[in-house]
Amino acid sequence: MPQINVQDLSKTYRVAERRRGLVGLWRGLFYRTHREIEALKGVSFSLDRGELVGIIGPNGAGKSTLIKILCGILMPSSGACEIDGRVPWTDRIRHVARIGVVFGQRSQLWWDLPVIDSFNLLRDIYRVPEVRFRPTAENLISLLRIEQLLHQPVRQLSLGQRMRCDIAAAMLHSPSILFLDEPTIGLDANSKLALRDFIKNLNRDNGVTVILATHDVQDIGAQLLLLLQPLAGLVDIPYRIYFAHLSAGAAIAGIALQISWTVLFIVLGRLLLMHTMRRIQIQGG
Repeated sequence: MPQINVQDLSKTYRVAERRRGLVGLWRGLFYRTHREIEALKGVSFSLDRGELVGIIGPNGAGKSTLIKILCGILMPSSGACEIDGRVPWTDRIRHVARIGVVFGQRSQLWWDLPVIDSFNLLRDIYRVPEVRFRPTAENLISLLRIEQLLHQPVRQLSLGQRMRCDIAAAMLHSPSILFLDEPTIGLDANSKLALRDFIKNLNRDNGVTVILATHDVQDIGAQLLLLLQPLAGLVDIPYRIYFAHLSAGAAIAGIALQISWTVLFIVLGRLLLMHTMRRIQIQGG
């Protein structure tokens, strides 16, 4: 039985339209018109335990919306979803106790507190016994190399440092599924490498199912890619095949560029030669 089973998920937002001018403002007090925005349409897939999956797609394709539905933050307009036999948005308390979530644009750490205090607060929230919490925290701190950051307020951390601390915070209660939404935004090369190694080791050694929505999936090395197209659902693509297509496309583009430059130089050379010959004829005549 798959750990995650999604069938025909769709999400539509109803947005009020605002009219311009004073007349429009006055009419808006008594009568409003709305339009619907389809953020997600007809998404279906199933995943087994221990998979490392990347969700890719252009901006506005619905990657973050899909992650929020899987986490139980949003309720879909239609469709069905079960994770470990639970519906995320109806059984949210038990569901969130078994998942870890990291959003690249937001932090679950307390801004003015030292990092270690946020970890201790999360331990109390998730009711993790001290006997289990201490070795887990020490292991995460070592793997993510954040020993020197534990006693700094979160507001004093750089983006890469905060992201590593956020990932550690998401794993303190030993979840079976980790959702990552744009985890590499703004990170430098060293931070991306450290994050990539941690995610791959976590997936391989602990069997944690990892689902990440990102534009930098090549830096993570997912086993399977789900290509999310705007209002067109998902397409399953093996990781190697996807990047083989990218490499082939890059090679073709490079050859086309070289041919274009060669043709351009030939044309310019002939034009220059014709201009030179014409000047010689004029001077000789």
